[in-house]
This record gives sequence, C-alpha cells and structure tokens, in this order.
Amino acid sequence: MSSVDYSPDTNSSSNSSTTATSVGVTLVIFIVIGVISCCFARKVKQCIVTELRNAVASSASNVAHSSAPYAVPVWEIDQPTMEKFIKEMAEQRAIRFTAHQLYYFTGNYSTPLGAGGFGTVYKGEFPNGVKIAVKVLKRNSDKQAEEQFMNEVGTIGKTYHINLVRLNGFCYDQYMCALVFEYMENRSLDKYLFGKSEELDWRKLQDVAIGTAKGLAYLHEECQQKVIHYDIKPANILLDENFTPKVGDFGLAKLCNRDSTHMSLTGYRGTPGYSAPEFLLKNYPITHKCDVYSFGMVLFEIVGRKRNGGVTDSGNPDWFPQHVWEAHEKGELVEFVRRCGYAEDDKEGVIRMCEVALWCIQDCPDKRPPMSAVVKMLEGFVEIVPPSKPFLYLDPTPKRNSRGSNLQQTSSSSDYSTSNEDSASYWYKKTTPIMKKYEIQIESS
Repeated sequence: MSSVDYSPDTNSSSNSSTTATSVGVTLVIFIVIGVISCCFARKVKQCIVTELRNAVASSASNVAHSSAPYAVPVWEIDQPTMEKFIKEMAEQRAIRFTAHQLYYFTGNYSTPLGAGGFGTVYKGEFPNGVKIAVKVLKRNSDKQAEEQFMNEVGTIGKTYHINLVRLNGFCYDQYMCALVFEYMENRSLDKYLFGKSEELDWRKLQDVAIGTAKGLAYLHEECQQKVIHYDIKPANILLDENFTPKVGDFGLAKLCNRDSTHMSLTGYRGTPGYSAPEFLLKNYPITHKCDVYSFGMVLFEIVGRKRNGGVTDSGNPDWFPQHVWEAHEKGELVEFVRRCGYAEDDKEGVIRMCEVALWCIQDCPDKRPPMSAVVKMLEGFVEIVPPSKPFLYLDPTPKRNSRGSNLQQTSSSSDYSTSNEDSASYWYKKTTPIMKKYEIQIESS
C-alpha cells in the first residue's frame, strides 16, 4: 500500500503570496497615477482659463487699438500678483497699471463720470471691490496730456493727506495716458453751490471750507517740496461719501523748493474769476499766495451759494465779493448775512468766513495770510483782525497802504514779506474775547 504525503504545498503558497503582492503594487500604482492625473488635470484647467483670459484681453486690446499697426512688446507690463497688489496698496504707492487692467477695472469704460478739455473720467473698481475714477487724457500734438500727466504724478503722487485726492496709480504707453484716482462718491463742490437739485447745510459747508484749507496748508507748508496748485475752484474740491473735502486736479500744479520765494512762470494759469491778479500785473511775483486768493474766492461762493460774478436785473455787473466788502466797510455785515438767508445760530460763522475771504483776496500777495493762519481763523479759535480794503489793483490811481508803501511797487519792498509769515498778529489775535473773559474770571476768583 502506498503512503500518502500530507506535507504542505510550498509552491502553491508561494504563488498565492506573489499574487497578493502584485495586486497590492498594482493598486498603489493606480492610486499614484490617479493622484498625478488629478493634479495634472487641475493645472491644465488653470492654464486653459489663463490662456482664455489672455486671449479675451488681447482681443479687447486689439479692438480698442485697431488703428495701431502693431504692438510693441516693450510696453507690456507683467501683471502683479494679488499679494504684491495688496502690499503696494497698503504702502500707499502709486502703481503702474497696464491698458488691459484698466479695461477690466472700468468694464470697457462703460460708465463715464465727466468730460472736459483734458479728457474723460470713467468709474471703475479694483478686484477687491474698491471703487476708482480713471482719467483718460487726450493726446495731441502740443503734448498737453503728457504735461498734465507729469504734473499729476510728480506732485500728488508724492503726497498723502486726508484732504487731498489719492492717486492710486497710472498707465502710460504708446496707446494710453491715464491716471487712477480714488472714487469720490459725492462728486465736486460746485454741484452743491450752483446746482438747484442738491444743497448742503451751513455746518457741512463750514467743514468743507476748513478741510480744503487744511489740504492747501499741507501742500504749501508741510510737504518736503512746496506744491502750488494754481487752479483752486469748487469744481476741483471733491467730496467723498462722508462729504470730506479733497483737493483734486493737479494738472497745473508745480513743485518748488521750500526756500523759494516765487516761481518763474510764463503765461496765464488757472480759471478766470479765481486766478490772482498778479498773473495780469507785472509788478508782483507768482507765489503760493495765488492759491490763497483763489481759496478766498471759493469762500465767497460758499457764503453766497452762487457764482461770484453775475449781472443784475438791469444788466449791470454784480460781483458778490464787492458787496461783502461794502457791507463790512459800513459795519452792516450782520444785516448783510441776515439778508443772505442765514439763521441766527449760523450768523457768527458766516461773518467769520466773510472776513477770512476778504483777507485772502488782498491785492498784495504778502498781505494775504498763509493757509495755516486761514485754518485757525476759520476754526474760530482766534480773533480776526478787521481786514483792509481789497481790490486796489482795480483802481488805476496808485494807492498807499497803511504803512505808506506804494502798492504799485513790487512786493519785495512790501512791509509784509512772506519770510515773516509766522508773525500772524497781522491777521488775527491769539486770544479770543471769550478766552479773555475766562482769564479775568480766574484772576478775580
């Protein structure tokens, strides 16, 4: 009888172990391949989306600049990453944008905000939701757009103040010359002074005047280089969503050294009705005091809530600043303010603004107060010295001021030079009657 062998089958066990190992390795390989495929598919999808976006941007640019025979790669600027964008915004630095970016920010320039000789302003929005205003400058043969571009970037681009419009960035290439500003929700002051549909109460107008004065004081007295605006008027005083005033439009502005007493300019600057008389008189140099004069004219329009120049029903010239001076000279300013329709509670502030305005528009630049003194006078913390008569430049007969100096002489021989602006006692007293009364009470107690 043959014996039966019950020993384990080693070959079968080995084959089973090998099969299990193969299956495991295969599964691992498939899993790795799957993970790699998912990652690759995701990256391919991102590349496709990026290529589509670039293609749309390229086609939009070609449509916008179809008149250009070819594009120059040197003008192409790499789009910054969002991290770099946010960082530069946080550092308050003006960013150089591409034409493609401005196209997207403005929705193909679909919402114009206004237009003028300089160009057109469009409403836009950054990817993070911040609203902007894009000023696209018109290019012409006389290079005015390039000059305005350099003035804006070279002046306001170097400053930052709550009462100055913020320059967020710019674009300049062979196709486009544009400036990107913060968006001002309530547009400009002239809409509320000269328009019939919207008005601001007196308290808000006071705040607008003081804020504008602070912005100009910063430009004249606090910047590393003095900035002269040359075109202060209600249309260039912009209001944000809280009606905080911000001086804008620095297309005519100039930088000068802090120790410079005047600027050498050729030609007329500014807007008629706001420009200082020294632009028409050869015996006075052009200084930052021309901005003070323009601001004084703005104060008159705030008080009157109308344009300074007009005509009467009989057709005669009607100049509001002249009426204010005549009322002040006769001691009837209180009654004049009442006739303008102001309430009793607002009377004191209106009279103060009239007196400040009369100081700001003095014909001799040196007799106008610096903007820092204007701020103090408007805020009501000092007692304003009664202003002297302005408009002497309109009189063809030479006049003399209170110190006897001939007003037809140059301001270099004036008794009140710009180098002595810190001596503010000429325009105001450093203690108000209220403060004096308080001091008397303390001494007697």
